Amino acid sequence: MKKTLLLFSLFASLLYGEVKDKNATLSESELIKIAVKKEKQRTSKISEYLKTLQQLEDEISKEKVWTKSYASYLTSLDVRNSLQKIKERIKFLQKKRKKTLSQQDELSALISKEKILASQIEKLKEKDSAPFSKIITPPIIEDKPSITNPFDIFTGISLIKTLDADYNDYIKRKDKLTELIALLEKEKNIYKEIAILDIEKEYVKDSEIKIKQLERFETALETMAVTAEVYQKRLEIIEININKDIEVQVIKLAKIGVVVLVVFVIFFLLKLFVKKYITDNERFYMANKIITFINVTLIILIIFFNYIENASYLVTILGFASAGIAIAMKDWFMSILGWLVIVIGGSIHVGDRIRVDMDGMKYVGDVMDISLLRMTILEDITLTSILNNRRAGRIIFVPNNYVFTNMIANYTHSSLKTVWDGVAITISFDSNHKKAMHLAKEVVKKYSKGYTDITRKQLNKLRNQYSLKNTNVEPRIFSFIQPNGISIDSWYLTNAYATLTLRSVISVEIVDAFNAEDDITIAYPTQKLHLQDERKEPPFDTKEVV
Repeated sequence: MKKTLLLFSLFASLLYGEVKDKNATLSESELIKIAVKKEKQRTSKISEYLKTLQQLEDEISKEKVWTKSYASYLTSLDVRNSLQKIKERIKFLQKKRKKTLSQQDELSALISKEKILASQIEKLKEKDSAPFSKIITPPIIEDKPSITNPFDIFTGISLIKTLDADYNDYIKRKDKLTELIALLEKEKNIYKEIAILDIEKEYVKDSEIKIKQLERFETALETMAVTAEVYQKRLEIIEININKDIEVQVIKLAKIGVVVLVVFVIFFLLKLFVKKYITDNERFYMANKIITFINVTLIILIIFFNYIENASYLVTILGFASAGIAIAMKDWFMSILGWLVIVIGGSIHVGDRIRVDMDGMKYVGDVMDISLLRMTILEDITLTSILNNRRAGRIIFVPNNYVFTNMIANYTHSSLKTVWDGVAITISFDSNHKKAMHLAKEVVKKYSKGYTDITRKQLNKLRNQYSLKNTNVEPRIFSFIQPNGISIDSWYLTNAYATLTLRSVISVEIVDAFNAEDDITIAYPTQKLHLQDERKEPPFDTKEVV
């Protein structure tokens, strides 16, 4: 109340001095009214300024990154100051020889508080060194990657995009700081206006805090401006170098592409030439496979020698790759070796009829393809499928490494296209077996004569490659004693791809020939059942006591 009266009297004296010259007739009550009016205007103006300050503070609080960082910095300073005071108080209490009970309790509490504040400072130590140190520090620029192959092009482009994104983010932070400083400048100007009206100096401390905050933000902005300029220069240099390396790799890739295209065209023309002048399908297929293999191998070598600068690296890589394949991919490695044995050795060709013993099963079919890892076989209806599998027509994939570990029989190797087949028919013991053998021989001679002549010519050609001891191609008839009669085995040469057809014809003809003879009976397992109506008496007296 006294302060208010003092203010009124002060305003009254001032107004009185001003009005004295103009109108000396104003009374003291009128002067007081004028002073009160002036005071209301002053407080109203200050209230308006405070509202404006509150609005500015609301806008400033939206810049959470900067305001939170600054608040954390101030918190770390407050914690450090509090810790310093606590340490001084602890030191003072420890020096005292005689402590009261309350002082001992205070010392224990202060030591505990010191530990807590020390742990908080440890967490805030990065924010204690300087405000906004983490925000104003630009992202770390990684070393420029060495672009030595086409795959590194994507790495370089990705790095450029990442660096640009980091730089744009840094610039956005700088722009946000600029907007924040503009708001703080408005607050500073408002505090200057308030200082003119603030007679009691109530807002001087707030003004000093805002000025100090503004100075720190302006220092951070200056640092960011310089850092952003340097950062941009470094980015430009790195991007130029990366783009140059990418350009070099693109040109190199284009040259390799042209060379590969030329190689591909040459081998394509070579395939057309082979197709035109090689009429045999088997030879054409093998030639086509070899051309494709050489083409792919040549392209791989071109790429290797272009992207491996030191040839010794290639030898080292191939050495480790071979060891790795031999250990970890043994089956694949052995299949590739098996493919080389098949192709170079010529033991199996596309179109050959083979039999494969695999996992306890037997498969007979025609080879459709020989790839780097496996052979593809089309299973046909053969005696094996009738007796064992009871199904046919399947596509069988046989790994090439089976040539080392499993039984593979080729029915049509080299120029041979015929195989031996046999029909066994059993006649009774009382039959004329010599006549039966003669009839069987006449039948097989009649139906296999063409295949016999073909085989004789084929074996004569094989004499140049193999040592042949027995070249008898005539049908052979054998007789064997069996439990239920005499077995007449008739062996003859037939087409390897159609054994069942001739077998069926010859079997029926032999049966007809045997049935036409009275002294030849076809035997088969039989049983005799004897029935007697009368019971025979035993040759001794059943009532006789022994």
